[in-house]
Amino acid sequence: MKVAFLGTGLMGLPMAQRLLAANIELVAYNRTPEKLAPLQAAGAEIVAHPRQAIREAEYIILMLTNAAAIYHVLLSDTSWRTLEGRTVIQMGTITPTESQEIRDAVIGGGGEYIEAPVLGSIPEAKSGKLIVMVGAEPEQYQRHLKILQNFGSEPILIGPVGAASGLKLALNQLIASLTTGFALSLAFVERQGIDVDLFMQILRDSALYAPTFDKKLRRMLDGNYTNPNFPTKHLLKDTDLFISEAKALGLDLKSIEAVRHILQTAMKMSFANDDYSSIFSAINEWGEASGE
Repeated sequence: MKVAFLGTGLMGLPMAQRLLAANIELVAYNRTPEKLAPLQAAGAEIVAHPRQAIREAEYIILMLTNAAAIYHVLLSDTSWRTLEGRTVIQMGTITPTESQEIRDAVIGGGGEYIEAPVLGSIPEAKSGKLIVMVGAEPEQYQRHLKILQNFGSEPILIGPVGAASGLKLALNQLIASLTTGFALSLAFVERQGIDVDLFMQILRDSALYAPTFDKKLRRMLDGNYTNPNFPTKHLLKDTDLFISEAKALGLDLKSIEAVRHILQTAMKMSFANDDYSSIFSAINEWGEASGE
């Protein structure tokens, strides 16, 4: 088996390394070539153009930023013509509509397509403990289960193509909303002069607690958002995707639109490439700027 891995950013790199660790032959492409150095050192073949990777591989795994990047890398005229007989596994966060359109294009090029977005961050990617959500037909799911198990031990079949993408957006909306809600309460507690340790003790003992609160607590208190597991700009992108899809479903989006505003504030504060816990500084910035 030979796998082409297209997109080796924060999540893609450790995921590709998992394949190499399993002695799977890997050919890798990234639009920023210097990001490929660790894979090359570990034995991956590095190529300068995606069509070279696609031509050589049985599987093509996509861990790209957005649908536009997928079209550019996978579905340009030169790359599209090499898809025949190959299986494309799309693992990034895109909308259900985008995933279905890309599926149709891949099938039109003679290839096979499934989606398998993941929940988790860099530590889970490194350890192979991501939650892998699969959008495919049951027969496809069974046939490609072994390769998906390199990223998470129990990939879950959600439904046909589009279902897993939709679930991933729902979960990422929850990431944004939960973190914003926690950051607001934490900022409130601090300004009230309440002991943060007592706040956390009570929160941990309650039904309100989510483990992500402790994961983000120290970053927020220290104002240190460097070395992100998931950058602010990506959470804003996913929030925009959720809003776009949910609007078409007729949902009231006032709450998540407020979260988007806070994420946009964090972006304006130059936290685009930092951890999304920068939401905390954006909330505090608003109070300071308004004279609160």
